[in-house]
Amino acid sequence: MKQTILVTGAAGFIGFHLTKLLLNLGYNVIGLDNINDYYDVNLKFARLNLLGIDRSDAEKELLICESKTYPSKMRFVKMNLEDRNALPELFEKHTIDIVCNLAAQAGVRYSIENPNVYVDSNVVGFLNVLECCRNYKVRKLVFASSSSVYGNSEDVPFKESQNVDHPISLYAATKKSNELMAHCYSHLYGFETIGLRFFTVYGPWGRPDMAMFLFTDAIINDKPIQVFNNGDLSRDFTYIDDIVSGIVSTLVADSNTNTPYKLYNIGNSQPIKLLSYIEEIEKALGKKAIKNMRPMQAGDVNQTFADVTELKKDYKYEPNKPISKGIEDFVRWFKSYYNI
Repeated sequence: MKQTILVTGAAGFIGFHLTKLLLNLGYNVIGLDNINDYYDVNLKFARLNLLGIDRSDAEKELLICESKTYPSKMRFVKMNLEDRNALPELFEKHTIDIVCNLAAQAGVRYSIENPNVYVDSNVVGFLNVLECCRNYKVRKLVFASSSSVYGNSEDVPFKESQNVDHPISLYAATKKSNELMAHCYSHLYGFETIGLRFFTVYGPWGRPDMAMFLFTDAIINDKPIQVFNNGDLSRDFTYIDDIVSGIVSTLVADSNTNTPYKLYNIGNSQPIKLLSYIEEIEKALGKKAIKNMRPMQAGDVNQTFADVTELKKDYKYEPNKPISKGIEDFVRWFKSYYNI
């Protein structure tokens, strides 16, 4: 019998794609999300709809609803991770073999404006997940960390062995705290924890606060795009399909490591300059951007560049989507979703 995997953040960008892939591979999935309004909730409900979850059901707090597309394979519940009564009850009612914790308050810049939300969701919520894994004998927890933990390190490509004690945003600090908390629980209670440091993820159904979404929307509507640090930035943009195939490997495959706790970079390992990235979007749209050059934003980093040697070695991770093709796929989806 296939295992049951709890995916938190299932209505989010990565969580939606991961859930869909797991279901297509035959796994049982319980999706959890609080569907907060950090960005357009209609996009979150549209993702859930593709998973067979009706909006009328998904809007109801703590209702465990069944997918119409994947009956008996997929269930969803709207819940806050920091709910110390509801989350343990979910684990009590359902046998959960593996947890993939993707739920978090996202966004580097927003963490400067609203720090309390980040501590509630990313620290208190994560502790609740760890406690449930411990108390209900979950054998493996894979959780989302972030490339932002590397701060403004100039030692590239970023390796997992680097010192990450100098975050430059509260978001990054909460992700570093998650790594430390997971290490404690693996050490004390013996269950396996794997932290994945995501590098800029993009693709269809992406987040509206991310550069690709913002740039595409602005160019189509003849509005200027905000280019920070005068375009002198580079990012290790990683296509969503490459990301979720890597996550699935860590969830369901056995690695050749004997350690209960491990951290991995998960990226494309081919950073691209921001201005080159904009050029690729312009090509896909057949339209030039109006650029508004801006100074560096607080909390932003100059560059990200993943060394993915460890993930390749332990889980045969192999990203292969060229940036030009990935951007074409995103633009095609964007036009279709917004009927352009």
